[in-house]
Amino acid sequence: MAVAGCTLQTERRGATMNPTASSTTSAAPPTQTLLPEVDIIARYEHAGAHAWGLDVPGIVRTMPPEAKTIALTFDACGGPKGSRIDEALLATLQEQNVPATLFWNKRWIDANPRRAQEIAAHPLFQIENHGTSHKPLSVNGRSAYGIAGTANVAELVEEIEGNRRFLREFLGVESKWFRSGTAHYDDIAVRIARDLGVAIAGFSVNGDAGATLAARAVTKSLAHSSPGAIAIMHMNQPGHGTAEGVRAAIPQLREAGFTFVQLGDVSR
Repeated sequence: MAVAGCTLQTERRGATMNPTASSTTSAAPPTQTLLPEVDIIARYEHAGAHAWGLDVPGIVRTMPPEAKTIALTFDACGGPKGSRIDEALLATLQEQNVPATLFWNKRWIDANPRRAQEIAAHPLFQIENHGTSHKPLSVNGRSAYGIAGTANVAELVEEIEGNRRFLREFLGVESKWFRSGTAHYDDIAVRIARDLGVAIAGFSVNGDAGATLAARAVTKSLAHSSPGAIAIMHMNQPGHGTAEGVRAAIPQLREAGFTFVQLGDVSR
């Protein structure tokens, strides 16, 4: 279950998801001419959503499979139960020289400003946008796992752009990828994100089931990855199985011929 690392709910999704042709897209962020926020709000304010979930078409759930790569992505959600730092995980990634993409919510950065600056300065880590308030991305307030989504188009745009501006101003990061709180979207949200110039980062491997899996289960989830996998895990729940499970999985994946990449590597 993708959001448990942020809310500590107990519901889980399966550890591995198989991408479908309709939901898997190229992993390069959009490059079209971008519209101002006010024009995007006007364009979509009366649009009705017709799809909802983790695998709405347009969400990037895998990278091209031709290269045997895997992108490890870690969410930091913020809030009362989601603002800690898994230092053991970060140490493992640095010791093993494994690049990763870190999705940070503004609340988490607000709780850890100095450490966020230190982590963001490390070349192994690509920092991306996990939203302003950690809400599912919806045009009508639809909820996921009991968390209410953005209520309208204006709030949806601010959920993306508020933290995107903050990443730029506080960390000097130009974010090109977005993952919402709970990783749920409607189809209009995905279209709006593209109009704002960001790609929606889904996942094909649920590596730690929201930081609820034991280390052995995390290792097993990652070891079963297919080429081009994007794995979602969490870096805000120390003491769970994520760090130990990742540490054990790294040599197994390398022995199997995988190369670790950041999401940004596929668009260079």
